[in-house]
Amino acid sequence: MKTVFLTLLLGLVCAAQEAPAELDPSQITGDWRSILTAADNKEKIEEEGPLRAYIRWLECIDSCSSLSIKFYAKFPKQCTRLSAVAERERGVYQVGYMGSNFFELIPVSENSLAIYSENFDGVKVTKVTQLLAKGDGATEEEIQHYEELNKERGIPPEHIEDLTQTDDCPQ
Repeated sequence: MKTVFLTLLLGLVCAAQEAPAELDPSQITGDWRSILTAADNKEKIEEEGPLRAYIRWLECIDSCSSLSIKFYAKFPKQCTRLSAVAERERGVYQVGYMGSNFFELIPVSENSLAIYSENFDGVKVTKVTQLLAKGDGATEEEIQHYEELNKERGIPPEHIEDLTQTDDCPQ
């Protein structure tokens, strides 16, 4: 099992083609809204899928060595508020939710942020991305940056889901 986690962690670190940018806690901490999500295994992010999440709040702790996340998931069709704290090691966060998750935060602009995650559910690794915005939407340029991220990670463009169409959870 440790071998699988180490392989997953190494894969995530190697997947980033550039060195991870140092996170500025003031740009990360605050209200966020999930705009788009995508996965190489689309079933995981479809409505009522285990990895479909509506993020509301991120908070850097100790210069972003830990990250507090508040989000909603629908089980089934009912919004359930959840929270988790991820720990950062070598630029990659780890958190347990629907398995083991290793993820990185990728600044897109002052008002948007992408998340690239690899989820291991005990059987299979699923690559997942999400585009977050500080408002109700993203600019065309931010969306293009997000689409490029998916392309780089091997996630097909037809696997992108618009979360704003199904997000009826409380702010």
